[in-house]
Amino acid sequence: MPLIDVRDLSKVFEVPEREPGLRAAAKSLVRRKTRDVRAVGDVSFEVEAGEIVGFLGPNGAGKTTTLKMLSGLLHPTSGELSVLGHEPSKRERDYLSRITLVMGNRNQLQWDLPALDSFELTRAIYRLREAPFLEQRDELIELLDLGDLVNKPVRNLSLGERMKAEIANSLLHRPSVLFLDEPTIGLDVVMQRRIRTFLAEYNTRHDASIMLTSHYMADIEALCERVIVIHEGSLLFDGALGDLSDRFAAHKTLVVTLGEAADLSGYGEVVEASPTQVTLRIPRGDTAAVTGRLLAEQPVTDLTVEDPPIDDVIELAFASGDS
Repeated sequence: MPLIDVRDLSKVFEVPEREPGLRAAAKSLVRRKTRDVRAVGDVSFEVEAGEIVGFLGPNGAGKTTTLKMLSGLLHPTSGELSVLGHEPSKRERDYLSRITLVMGNRNQLQWDLPALDSFELTRAIYRLREAPFLEQRDELIELLDLGDLVNKPVRNLSLGERMKAEIANSLLHRPSVLFLDEPTIGLDVVMQRRIRTFLAEYNTRHDASIMLTSHYMADIEALCERVIVIHEGSLLFDGALGDLSDRFAAHKTLVVTLGEAADLSGYGEVVEASPTQVTLRIPRGDTAAVTGRLLAEQPVTDLTVEDPPIDDVIELAFASGDS
């Protein structure tokens, strides 16, 4: 049985609607007009124990709404949902003690207190025994390189420092399922790398399952072998990260290094050129034939075949969802 099992999951919000103006405002007090907005529609997927899955989509695609349903913050409108054998919306203590939800744009720590005080509050909420709590706390402080930062009021921490403390606070109870919504948002490149390294380490140590949303493709490429792409609330792709290019990118890139200058315009679209190096874009299905011709007909000293950058592929996937 998969750790996370989602079947035909939908969420529809009832949104108030009225025309501008005082008369319309008064009228809405008596007869309120609403319209239904579908945030998620008939989404199905599974996640196994120990998997790290990238959950991708443009703003408004339904990613955060889905994670909130998975963590029990929202009730689904329809469909079936099981995580760790529990129905999340029931919010049973045994379930909540084994999951966590980290949202990069939300604060969980007490703003005017040191992070250590918030850690103690978390210990009380989860009723953690002191010895394992202290062991986990100190391990997280070391892995996230928090040091003396946990003794400073949270309001005095930088965004990156606060985000590390937020993650530590969310993992004190050693959850086996992590729902991470933009955990590296707004952080510099060095801090992003540290958090990615930490998440990979946590996954290895505890065999934790992670669903990760991020607008930084470096997060996805570093951590996720599998991605789920949703667009306008519907599932667009579910599979290996490498297969995303095969499905949505119709071209490959050839970087050709030459022993002497040559005109390669007859082999494909020239994207970039210098006297001894040419970058070509060619249809994916022509890769083998064009590569063979180049090696046979031109003074090639090196040739590299590349997929397009993953963020370009994601954009192509979204464009496909619009069409």
